[in-house]
Amino acid sequence: MIALPTLALFAVTALALVVIPGPNHLYIAARGLAQGRSAALASAFGVEAGTLVHILAAAAGLSYVITQSAALFSIVKWAGVAYLFYLGIRALTSKDEQHAQAPEPQPLRKVFLEGVVINILNPKVTLFFLALLPQFVDQSAGSPALQIVALGAVLMVLGLLSDMIYAFTAGALGHRLAAKARALRYFSGVVYLGLGVVTALTGRK
Repeated sequence: MIALPTLALFAVTALALVVIPGPNHLYIAARGLAQGRSAALASAFGVEAGTLVHILAAAAGLSYVITQSAALFSIVKWAGVAYLFYLGIRALTSKDEQHAQAPEPQPLRKVFLEGVVINILNPKVTLFFLALLPQFVDQSAGSPALQIVALGAVLMVLGLLSDMIYAFTAGALGHRLAAKARALRYFSGVVYLGLGVVTALTGRK
């Protein structure tokens, strides 16, 4: 069983990640602008269905790495730290980019499936499952695979709440993202650097 302090720390870390505007949020906002709230909600549920794919893949693969290979675990961890710092520095130093125009209207089923694909290919989510999530798995607390599923479920719930906020306020949010790109970029950079520090300081249990 996962210790409550560990679960609380993980929830804070996951929340810090999901609030960073990324491809998922931009897609949800764009769908809301193009087709309204129904499409925004369909894309939000599609995004979190993609998170479920990440959870199952992580439970199948990372649990073996955690229990069998300390060296490989360390490589994954420090590669994740390096990439987080890269993302943070890039966000703080890059120029503002123009946001894409709202996409053409699509059937809700296709909107949902696009949300799934976008999240499966989202490097931010992949990074979280490869580098951050394993730091919170304690071998003495039971099956690593089950812990990964439980922690992934926490991330999915927080992500869905975040996605729903974007979906219900898609119109206003889309304009805010375009108008305050620099502030969002700086915010994202600071959060990425902070997550990199957390990952570096969190030891393998």
